[in-house]
Amino acid sequence: MAHGFADIAFTPAVKNVQEQMGSRASYARFEAGPEATNRRLGDAESGFIGARDSFYIATVSETGWPYLQHRGGPTGFVRVLDETTIGFADFRGNRQYVSVGNLTTDDRVSLFFMDYANQRRLKLYGRAKIAGLDDQAILSQLELPDYRARIERGFLIAVEAFDWNCPQHITRRLTQDEVRAVTAPLTSRIAELEAALAQPCRPQS
Repeated sequence: MAHGFADIAFTPAVKNVQEQMGSRASYARFEAGPEATNRRLGDAESGFIGARDSFYIATVSETGWPYLQHRGGPTGFVRVLDETTIGFADFRGNRQYVSVGNLTTDDRVSLFFMDYANQRRLKLYGRAKIAGLDDQAILSQLELPDYRARIERGFLIAVEAFDWNCPQHITRRLTQDEVRAVTAPLTSRIAELEAALAQPCRPQS
């Protein structure tokens, strides 16, 4: 198939359901494109990933169960290293190590990057490699000197495919910084009015 994400996601069972629900024909058209697409990150994907402060990552256990986990950090903590590789520093959390353990037997991952404010999402398939603390060549590309959190390892993900989702049913949410940016003019105006009200009244002549 030409479309990388469809090549992985659209299994025979998925195609059967698409056929039953009437969407198969439209998806078949972009699968049959003349050139391979959605396998290499472009400027749009790199910019979107670099603007995120969190994402969700799914792994698969040796018993076949999927496991979904949230990963967060400062904006830009996920680095696009080249058009087929992303990486991030893994900070110490609750120390269950479910995702890390799963990756020792199956390197496949699925990532969701969400922009709730603008109702956009990017899904990505990849294969993950863990870099230990002794791998300074990799960790130096992922470290965040100004972020006070203990790094336990690094993750490198070789991108297999990606796809943009439609905005339907994404509830719009704003981060604290986004709320501050939106309300900054109002806050400033309120401060001006409060300062004016605090001035003593001048008697009329």
